[in-house]
Amino acid sequence: MTRLLPALALCATALPLALAAPALAQQEGPALDSAQEIASYAIGRRIGASLLQQDIFELDLEKLALGIAEEIEGKDLPVTVEEIQAAMQELQAQQDAVREARGQLAIEEGQSFLQENKDRAGVVVTESGLQYLISEAGEGEPPNSEQMVTVHYTGRLLDGTVFDSSVERGAPATFPVKGVIPGWQEALQLMRPGATWEVWIPSEIAYGARGAGADIGPNEVLNFTIQLIEISN
Repeated sequence: MTRLLPALALCATALPLALAAPALAQQEGPALDSAQEIASYAIGRRIGASLLQQDIFELDLEKLALGIAEEIEGKDLPVTVEEIQAAMQELQAQQDAVREARGQLAIEEGQSFLQENKDRAGVVVTESGLQYLISEAGEGEPPNSEQMVTVHYTGRLLDGTVFDSSVERGAPATFPVKGVIPGWQEALQLMRPGATWEVWIPSEIAYGARGAGADIGPNEVLNFTIQLIEISN
């Protein structure tokens, strides 16, 4: 239930987010002729984006739009609060069951992959289970946990799906070594400036059973290509 409650507050938070959004690109789609139409459409897109990030159950978009409209119009609820709570609890239970099954499958697939991958030529396995393959060794001293690093990276699931990439964004990322998941912290403190590594991070030192939003499910082994560009204090 607690994971669903934020969705009910989206309408209250979406408007300032939408007004802060970049101008919509000209593209084929709905006719957006006035400032009111453009702003209304942008708010709807931001609500949709927020819902996607929350990894909630599949929604009936027609009823979602109706709920937004009737809330704005001040209409009374057509069902009781108790009925709403019961419906959300039922759907939450369904989602939890799906997530649990997905997590169990990820454990099995992850263990199988890591067992096979560790025997690949050049792959090094650390005590934590982190696996890495050095493409470029780099030179100099690795960073420590108190330093900042600038990196380029691409993150993938085991099926090859890219869930995050500084390369695709066209700009490297800078952050503290101790500000990332344990698997990243370990890898970074072994890398030298200029190094490029392929790393495979077991879920126990990644996002574990909780996953991360809609993109990374529970118990996922993650694959990253990491280029350590610079270390700073």
